[in-house]
Amino acid sequence: MEQKPLAELLDLSGKAAIVTGGAMGIGFAIASRLAEAGAKVLVADKDAAAAEAAAAKIGAVAFGADVSDEAQVEAMVAKAAEELGGVDVLVNNAGIYPVKPTLDSTKEDFEKILHTNLMGAFFAAKAAAKRMIAQGRGGTIINITSIDALHPSFVGLAFYDASKHGLWGFTKNLALELAPHNIRVNAIAPGGVATPGTGMGKVSADFLAKIPMHRMADADEIGKVALFLASDMASYMTGSQVVVDGGTLLA
Repeated sequence: MEQKPLAELLDLSGKAAIVTGGAMGIGFAIASRLAEAGAKVLVADKDAAAAEAAAAKIGAVAFGADVSDEAQVEAMVAKAAEELGGVDVLVNNAGIYPVKPTLDSTKEDFEKILHTNLMGAFFAAKAAAKRMIAQGRGGTIINITSIDALHPSFVGLAFYDASKHGLWGFTKNLALELAPHNIRVNAIAPGGVATPGTGMGKVSADFLAKIPMHRMADADEIGKVALFLASDMASYMTGSQVVVDGGTLLA
């Protein structure tokens, strides 16, 4: 096989990408890096106005969608195909993480988290994979899990942890299923990330002390790994989970 130059390996020109939960934080960082690499990007978010604002910053297309609703997800993929000319990259980033002890929780609490974090990824992966197979040019799906897919962070995230363990299992099995179609399926497991949803890194000294690097990640540090997985730099990777946690799981 002829060795490609580095610039070509990271070039996503002509590729069409969807990033869910892309209006801010990790999602926007990922969308920004994919756009910078030349991809045509659809920024999807439950907050349609926020999606519009984010998309305008990077020359992307915006779409308002609640990933827990299959019809909205199918419309999202159809929009990408119509506006961007197809779907080559899907990043399942949308997720919620309410903190609530299990014994104080209800069935509805559990269902809300699972429907968004796990079932939403299924809806999007199914619709996008069907489109990728029909296009006949392969593709890549990246699921944003969490270090909680491997080890619990603290009490109150039992349902979140269940959803992320499930998403990691889903990633591996879907990778097996889609490999014959040249569709790679991988995951990124972030640790603590300084985003609006986590108070922009304003955390306790005790929390930072548990991180060997003694700091939260910047959202772009997740975005760069997503670009790697979306590119030909990761052409022989599927069914893998890349942990990006500053060493938290070592502690």
